[in-house]
Amino acid sequence: MPIDDPAGILLADKPSGPTSHDLVDRVRRRFRFKRVGHCGTLDPQATGLLVLVIGRATKLSERLMGDDKEYEGTLRLGVTTTSQDADGKILAEQPVPPLAPERIEEVFSMFRGDLLQTPPMVSAKKIAGVPLYKLARKGQEVERKPRMIHIFRLEILRTELPEVDFRLLCTKGTYVRTLCHDLGEKFGCGGHLSRLRRTASGKFRVEKAATLETIEAWTRQQLEQNLLDPLSLNLPP
Repeated sequence: MPIDDPAGILLADKPSGPTSHDLVDRVRRRFRFKRVGHCGTLDPQATGLLVLVIGRATKLSERLMGDDKEYEGTLRLGVTTTSQDADGKILAEQPVPPLAPERIEEVFSMFRGDLLQTPPMVSAKKIAGVPLYKLARKGQEVERKPRMIHIFRLEILRTELPEVDFRLLCTKGTYVRTLCHDLGEKFGCGGHLSRLRRTASGKFRVEKAATLETIEAWTRQQLEQNLLDPLSLNLPP
């Protein structure tokens, strides 16, 4: 007799390499679940918090996907790439000018608050039902409408040129790759995102997440013991 899926939220610490869908599929296959979803895509190279919803909790996916996100990342100045991150092909390399801390802070301050951001071609956003990355693979570039995002916080954590580490709190749908690309343009030397880790999504933090290796080593009972009950979280309607 088939066993029903449990209903709950699982916090996973995604490693670099697999896609968000890969991680969902591995959890589904490992525990033979029928319904598993996630609440906000991470690029393959990115690590950190991926909120998984299982069973009846998949109904919460859209609501939780709308939560604000927190990241820590590294901007690499002087190199622009096709994907705006380290996975893309290098388009141009330029020398990084001497940048005083005051100048770096001045440029970063331009990217706080409301911003219009144009989605990158290498992204899952769909135009006429086709993901942009599929068009990009064919060498096609199409017009994308800028959309409004909000940067609540953009802090500089470390500067060791050509790298700048930062912490970011932003609304859903923010492309951190594009933010780094745009920062590089403002500095006049180009740039890309070389490292990204999601540290929080809404009220959930990565410190409470289990690694994929740990999750795959669990028994079904252990997994169910680590699920969060949506009813106990006082989630907004």
